[in-house]
Amino acid sequence: MNLKELAETLGLSQTTVSRALSGYPEVKEATRNRVRIAAEQSNYRPNTRAKSLATGRAMAIGHVIPVDSKNEVVNPIFAEFIAGASETYTRHGYELILSIAHDEDQARIYNELKSKRSVDGIIVHAPRIADPRIKLLQNIGLPFVVHGRVSDEGKEYSWVDVNNKRAFSRATNFLIDLGHRRIALINGIETMHFASQRRQGYLNALTEHNIPHDTTLMYAAELTEVYGYQSAKALLSLAEAPSAFVVSSYIVAIGARRAIEEMDLKLGRDVSLITHDDELSYFSSAEDIPQFTATRSSVRQAGRRAAEMLLDIIKHPTHAPRSELLKAELMVGLSTGPHRSPRLT
Repeated sequence: MNLKELAETLGLSQTTVSRALSGYPEVKEATRNRVRIAAEQSNYRPNTRAKSLATGRAMAIGHVIPVDSKNEVVNPIFAEFIAGASETYTRHGYELILSIAHDEDQARIYNELKSKRSVDGIIVHAPRIADPRIKLLQNIGLPFVVHGRVSDEGKEYSWVDVNNKRAFSRATNFLIDLGHRRIALINGIETMHFASQRRQGYLNALTEHNIPHDTTLMYAAELTEVYGYQSAKALLSLAEAPSAFVVSSYIVAIGARRAIEEMDLKLGRDVSLITHDDELSYFSSAEDIPQFTATRSSVRQAGRRAAEMLLDIIKHPTHAPRSELLKAELMVGLSTGPHRSPRLT
């Protein structure tokens, strides 16, 4: 079915149907809902090129992925975020354009996307503590939303983030309440904002309980399974090994579990572990009790929210920047238990 046929079926003009599907506020909500339901029932999909010509927009959103700097984008979590964002784009008739860029090429790519009008907006991934992309995008006037946040940025910008500091403070406090005092942190690269916030939350919890900050228990690197395995094995080989871990990724937790089992220790009995990013569709479990105790946040939902925010910014460019801080829910699983008496390494 094309636009003309859909309009005839509804007894509306093609212009009204087109505006209703594009979410124009001047079309009554009842009409928009009626058109949307009819379009879904008839499996109608707007022609993106025609819609672009009609609106003067590219009807596309850009995701520029840096490939030089090691960061969380290489983690499969990125695919989960993209899946959530794509759901939103498809519903609103937008396409996703993915670009891979070396660090030195990013400024050129952003400027080309703007000058060629290839996209209507950008999602910024894996922001660093002082990220030059924020000022660049503000200067060239390309709408954007950051997945995460940037420290020390004077001018306001739009972002969607998880309360990483609170999540890791809560996770560390949970382990302390179980009697653990030697708690290790296996974190991401700490020039990334999310990792620096997680470290601060971990340290805050230790400070609250007068537990010394031991740098030998703190690791920071790219979030991979091998990193989780190697760092956990090194930490468990210390003369004063930790009795518990707080880790920054489900992928890292799998590596840490491999090291724990390899050393003939039982997770949740001999060693406790809390992870983050547990709510991932490809690791979903039908078990009543989750495998890992985790500070859970839906990466797919973050993708949806960032995409919805960006489309709203494109529609209302004069509105002030907006932000959304998502909460992480602590879910108790099988990987944590009370502290036991010291064991031999």
